[in-house]
Amino acid sequence: MNNTVTYTVDGVVAVVTIENPPVNALSHSVISGLIETLDHAAVDPTVKAIVLTGSGRNFSAGADVSEFEKPSNGLDIGSVNQRCEMIAKPVLAAIQGWAVGGGLELALSCDARVASPDAQISLPEVKLGIIPGAGGTQRLPRIIGPEAALEMIVRGKPFDAAKAAKLGIFDRIIEEDLLEGAKRLARELADRATKPIAVRDRQDKLARTRSDPSTFDKLASELTRRARGLDALFACVKAIRMALDTPFDEALEKERAICLELTSGLQSKAQRHLFFAERKAAKLVGKMNDLPRRDIRQAAVIGAGTMGGGIAMCFANAGIPVTILEVDREALDRGLGVVRNNYDASVRRSSITAEGRDQRMALLNGATRYEDIQGADIIIEAVFEDMALKKQIFRAIDKVAKPGAILASNTSFLDVNEIAAVTKRPADVLGMHFFSPANVMRLLEIVRGANTSSEVLAAALSLGKRIGKVPVVVGVCYGFVGNRMRAAQFMQLESLLLDGARPEQVDKAYTDFGFPMGPFVVHDLAGLDIDWRIRKSLGKTAVIFDALCEAGRFGQKTGKGFYLYGAGSRTPVSDPWVKSLIEDKANEARINSRDVSAKDIVERTIYPMINEGARVLEEGIATRSSDIDVIWTNGYGFPISKGGPMFWADQEGLSKIVERLEHWCGQTGKTVFKPARLLKDIANSGGSLSGLAEKVA
Repeated sequence: MNNTVTYTVDGVVAVVTIENPPVNALSHSVISGLIETLDHAAVDPTVKAIVLTGSGRNFSAGADVSEFEKPSNGLDIGSVNQRCEMIAKPVLAAIQGWAVGGGLELALSCDARVASPDAQISLPEVKLGIIPGAGGTQRLPRIIGPEAALEMIVRGKPFDAAKAAKLGIFDRIIEEDLLEGAKRLARELADRATKPIAVRDRQDKLARTRSDPSTFDKLASELTRRARGLDALFACVKAIRMALDTPFDEALEKERAICLELTSGLQSKAQRHLFFAERKAAKLVGKMNDLPRRDIRQAAVIGAGTMGGGIAMCFANAGIPVTILEVDREALDRGLGVVRNNYDASVRRSSITAEGRDQRMALLNGATRYEDIQGADIIIEAVFEDMALKKQIFRAIDKVAKPGAILASNTSFLDVNEIAAVTKRPADVLGMHFFSPANVMRLLEIVRGANTSSEVLAAALSLGKRIGKVPVVVGVCYGFVGNRMRAAQFMQLESLLLDGARPEQVDKAYTDFGFPMGPFVVHDLAGLDIDWRIRKSLGKTAVIFDALCEAGRFGQKTGKGFYLYGAGSRTPVSDPWVKSLIEDKANEARINSRDVSAKDIVERTIYPMINEGARVLEEGIATRSSDIDVIWTNGYGFPISKGGPMFWADQEGLSKIVERLEHWCGQTGKTVFKPARLLKDIANSGGSLSGLAEKVA
């Protein structure tokens, strides 16, 4: 019918196939083709049933996100779905690979669904700041019940074929040829006296919740408890609840209106920005994407501490055998024991099965000799931040690693070039900065050294995606991107306290902004002694932070830091002792305290971060401003509703930020407030950080 949808007839079954590679996105062209073919099949007297499927490896990955801002000319997937329900002939969806978002909504409008064992489904719209807008919030509850639908839609997580079948989304899993199996079931449906009840008219799955909505309400409260200001989560709950008390057609109209309103809002624009930003970050600039990838079949991690064990878990979770090297058997057994305990906890939470835990543990091997890691394709050093120690380890690795092995340092701020220089193969050396806990946090800063080969860089990016990380390439400087910008923020935290702000006040300003927790709670959680040790090694000081550490207050681990913590509790409690300490230090520095507003806190901590981000771009340490957004939303808790610091800066207004930086520079005399040349130039030209051309890191 058109070049994105094909139509064939096999006996009494019409097969409508989406042909829009690579993922069969529901572009305007596809929607037009589906409407045309379905209308044709509806009136074709030889056709008794219809099978909808996708070409290649996927059914459909849903809406074409790049067309969100384009006019639809009255065509949308909702129009297709209503046709599927109203056609007087059975319509069946045959799903292989992914059926995502609008693709799954299309399948839900059919009378039946069959799938191959590799099928994966999800309604991830909430991650784009919107809700399913083509009937997903109305049809899914009628198929699997409101509570299960709420869980699936609000979380936005994928389900595999087995779970989807157990819930009742798939009527059959077809082990043999999917299309042939689908046509066989289509013929069975056509031979029945009546067409199956349309999904829109099914009521049995709604009855229990209608009579007692308490379970639904409790689940909705739990799922939105940590919404962090994300409007789409609450909108999902509102829309699904309409399935219980609103006529179907009216609910469809309201669902669509809610979706359109969210789509035009800043939150959705921010989340869509991050959607594309993550995909850009995982790609090298230009022709480097075409480089061959080194095959990673076996890994090694040096150090069985918190970071080393977490990194080893990343490999085991991805099915890659990994050897953990430690200095002695006692340290090794202790580290492996922690890994085992982590997996046991996952089993208790039902996030993995006991069998899955055993399979992962079987991929972990321990060693105490460097010779035992000589077969590894990648070796990651994960010891504490001491340059002399890291150099010693890389000299030892260099002697045993096989030719072509990738040598990586999990450093958060040290010079990768200096580390690479002690080896005979600097082209194979790079940084891989995991974030703690490494088996949980998604961000991975891949640090390209001066001599790192493009082939090694490409391999590291590919590996990052394989082990479930969001990889971002950065250049070499102190702290790279994330920690360098964090240092600009850190410099102002003590100044705010000395000027009269309280830790609780600063933390509240951050949570009101959208961060999951404030910076002082974060420092207590991470352990104040970690940065203290680094500062001492560099000859740096931080008056209040150092005083707390000297008093043995390291944060949650000692039950007291900036706050007090009860036994086994992570709830911060204000401590008058800290208030007195801050006042004493302010008096010693002859600083008169004053009222500090939430606006001051944002301008004095977040604006300098943005300023430092501009310097990072100016120096070519980051390739794109969106890479910085990916780093900060995935590694430092910057609210995704604001799209990351650089995206938010564009919305806030660069001219305003420059003006306030200049104000604070004049007030304090601190260079951290001196506007970066790039930031001033863009502000003066009326441009945006997101409009910058890419630079090679």
